[in-house]
Amino acid sequence: MTIEEAQAQVDHWIKTVGVRYFNELTNTAILMEEVGELARIMARKYGEQSFKESDKNIDMADEMADIMWVLICLANQTGVNLTEAFEKNVAKKTKRDELRHKNNDKLK
Repeated sequence: MTIEEAQAQVDHWIKTVGVRYFNELTNTAILMEEVGELARIMARKYGEQSFKESDKNIDMADEMADIMWVLICLANQTGVNLTEAFEKNVAKKTKRDELRHKNNDKLK
């Protein structure tokens, strides 16, 4: 699935199953909540925190998909074409960081 197809699929779902988009501020708050849920998993799986019993069945991939879902909602609501935005972002990073990471002694 392309990013464009994902944006269309989310839009179709929102309009047929979800009734309407939550407003942009609500979706931004939901996005932060979803990122927090992923951060909780990461802190327990890769960090120094231990899992609580309630954390043990949480699916990291599903949490990442939740983040994508809400981000796509925000993009659709604000008229952002995520394919174009991502392509521009990669080009920006490539130009800016062409030698930066290769010359970083901390990464060697």
